[in-house]
Amino acid sequence: MIEQLKEKFAAKALPLRDEIKALVKANGTHVLGEYTVANIYSGMKGIVSMVTETSKLDPEEGIRFRGYTIPELKEKLPKAPGGKEPLPEGLFYLLLLGELPSEEDVKALSKEFAKRGELPASAKNALDSLPIETHPMTQLSIGLLACQQDSVFAQEYRKGMNKKDYWESTFEDVINVIARMPRIAAYIYRRTYKNNEHIDANPDLDLAGNFAHMLGYSDDEFKSLMRIYLTIHADHEGGNVSAHTTHLVGSALSDAYLSLSAGLNGLAGPLHGLANQEVVRWIMELKKNVGSDPSTEDIRKYLQKTLDEGKVIPGYGHAVLRKTDPRYMAQREFALEYMPDDENFKIVGKIYDVAPDVLRATGKVKNPWPNVDAHSGVLLIHYGLVESDFYTVLFGVSRAIGVLTSLLWDRALLAPIERPKSVTTEWVKSQVTQEPQLN
Repeated sequence: MIEQLKEKFAAKALPLRDEIKALVKANGTHVLGEYTVANIYSGMKGIVSMVTETSKLDPEEGIRFRGYTIPELKEKLPKAPGGKEPLPEGLFYLLLLGELPSEEDVKALSKEFAKRGELPASAKNALDSLPIETHPMTQLSIGLLACQQDSVFAQEYRKGMNKKDYWESTFEDVINVIARMPRIAAYIYRRTYKNNEHIDANPDLDLAGNFAHMLGYSDDEFKSLMRIYLTIHADHEGGNVSAHTTHLVGSALSDAYLSLSAGLNGLAGPLHGLANQEVVRWIMELKKNVGSDPSTEDIRKYLQKTLDEGKVIPGYGHAVLRKTDPRYMAQREFALEYMPDDENFKIVGKIYDVAPDVLRATGKVKNPWPNVDAHSGVLLIHYGLVESDFYTVLFGVSRAIGVLTSLLWDRALLAPIERPKSVTTEWVKSQVTQEPQLN
């Protein structure tokens, strides 16, 4: 199956490579937009400066994976037998080829990931050498780097190969890394929190189901949660920190292991993937201060107190979105079906009712709506995964699917090394007119 998938990818990617070359040649001077002083001092927000084929984030519509919304994916992607949630293998296939997979395609991918997921002894040894208190995200990055000796791309590049063939060895690396990520993560979890008592993989399970199994959860609902979790967190176009970092490092022809490890280090930041554990901690502090069944007014006052102390409300706002994150809504729908009476879920719902108004009242917030991180932690706590430091690792396992697919497309399309121009503040000042403005 994997050779057929490789051939299908080549049939999609290589003609597009030629099409892009012709497009740039014919339209290279076409102006797509302008940037301002505010743009270059605000993290380049809104500046169109890169191409990501796999997904597009619309401020009002939310994320679309190859044109499909999350509700559409939940309807159209193959599911595990008896399950209601889409399988992440199906999303990988969609991101890779731009077409919906069949159930047979997804079953074949599940088997391939199971076959390729075994960890080398070097990865286990590297993880076992770390102090047990090492943050799980640090362990994840190190565990992945310890597998880098197996990079097919690095080995083939050392031998010498035509740049048009870079994508083929990268293809092998991408499949291998996605297969190994759940096992690295599960090894970290069992080592750090479960007395180093590990659980062997079950090759008969799908990627997310096997991940749940190796973490130590046999509950079918938790397996379903892992399936939707790994699907909705996988990709968010190319400008977010983890995707952009993976792309940037990969543009130097670093292999998939090195590139993803760099992306994971970006994901570990509090303004990116680490936010999910910050949300949980904030909710626990809220409960400590106002009780486990707070009123709407209690929550309103606590939200305002958080803002008055110069802190952010974790899980709210987004650099691009200007509506409630569809990923938040997907998790809310899951909770309404499986855990409607959960104490923490009810609090999240009450926060959702009042937080937007509190944030809008500041006059400073462009997006007062919840993002994906506002919900994920309480779902995990419900099923007993209470170790919040581990939550971003789950995010990393999922994000690997999207960013590595994009890395493969970068290789196939011969994307150049990324090297934007930077300037000094003195240069900016020299460009800004000092003449008084007419009223």
